[in-house]
Amino acid sequence: MAKIIITFLSIFIFSTSIIAQAPASKEQQDLEKQRQQLKQDIEETQDLLNKNKKVTKENMGTLALINKKLGLQENVLDNINRDINLLDNTIYKSQRDINKMQLLLDTLKQDYAKSMLYSYKNRSNSDFLNFIFSAKNFNDAIKRITYLKSYRNYREMQGENILRTQELLKSRINELSGNKKKKSAVLQTQSKEINVLQAQQEEKNDVVKKLKAQGKELNNQVAARKKQMQKVNNAITAAIRRAIDEARKTSLAKATEDKRSRDAEAKADAKALKNNSAANNNADNNATKSITKAPKKVTAAPAKQQEDLLPTSADVALNDNFEKNQHHLPWPVDKGYTLIHYGTNKIEGMTIVSQSISIGCEIGIPVKIIFGGQVVLVNNYDDVQLVVVKSGKYFTAYSNLTNVSLTKGQTVQTGQVIGKVAANLDGIGAVDISLSKEKQELNPESWLRSR
Repeated sequence: MAKIIITFLSIFIFSTSIIAQAPASKEQQDLEKQRQQLKQDIEETQDLLNKNKKVTKENMGTLALINKKLGLQENVLDNINRDINLLDNTIYKSQRDINKMQLLLDTLKQDYAKSMLYSYKNRSNSDFLNFIFSAKNFNDAIKRITYLKSYRNYREMQGENILRTQELLKSRINELSGNKKKKSAVLQTQSKEINVLQAQQEEKNDVVKKLKAQGKELNNQVAARKKQMQKVNNAITAAIRRAIDEARKTSLAKATEDKRSRDAEAKADAKALKNNSAANNNADNNATKSITKAPKKVTAAPAKQQEDLLPTSADVALNDNFEKNQHHLPWPVDKGYTLIHYGTNKIEGMTIVSQSISIGCEIGIPVKIIFGGQVVLVNNYDDVQLVVVKSGKYFTAYSNLTNVSLTKGQTVQTGQVIGKVAANLDGIGAVDISLSKEKQELNPESWLRSR
């Protein structure tokens, strides 16, 4: 029985030691990293906002940056709330473990007191000797001596377990106290971040008020943007149509050339067969029959024609690779924010329908190819430039560029710099990206990797 109790206590204390020494959870560490990244994103957004305010007055770009900052701040508060929930769970588990250890410690002390009382009452050497010499035989006496040794070891183990449990209990209490202090600090941080969010909301309300006060001027900006977007969309549509027509013409010319080659080969075979027949007219009848009945050479049927936009196996592979990278394509700029989304955008009472996304960023930073292919258009409009790249059946357009260093027909690779970001009509840096599969418009945001 003593051995069973000792084993149970040893296992419990060993497992408790592991729990007490466990480091902060990986989830808490991940939350801390996420919080630091969010803070960095907020600082970068604020930096862009400050730069925009220096070069232009309040506009849709300013509002988009404030909205982004508000979204990031809300993510910070969500991060803090999740951290508080984790701390609450940790505090609850620590308190539960403390209660268990206190109960165990009380039990150990009671058992130890009983054993010490028993030892005190039977402290006389004559009692132990009587216990041994009252054995029926020698083997029974040996067993009684072994029992007395085990009992003595058990009492020593009881004392050690009490001390070890007391140390673990103290450590767990310190850990609980530390988590409570940490929760208090996180709650203070939460209160500060809520105040920051409220200040940002007031900043947004102020910008919205100023935008509404501009009235006609703001409407003119929206109208000018729509006009520019239409001009760019027309250029992109025309470029895609020309690329499809050129591919179809190339495919048709190739098919015609292949048919001409097959016809010429068939005529050559027929002529050769006719010459063979004429050369063997003087041979015996059996030989002539054998020759004239010889099987004709069968011209192989033309291979199945490839699609117009995928005339070669390399084009097919490029197209398949593009499709496999949905949700994983890189962004065209290293740092930026979505100024205008694809589709319908509701901006404080105004509606903008966009066939592209507009990514706000610093003026003059490099713009990179999001997927390799062949340049089918390099065009200028309103002092800025447009580039369209064909990747199999897919066409990616980059507009509002400057210093473009590409030419039509050039092959480009993913990540290659094609130019720099120009200022848009609001005077802030932005690059517009549109995506099509042949003539079907696609949402570029659903193809870019998450940021």
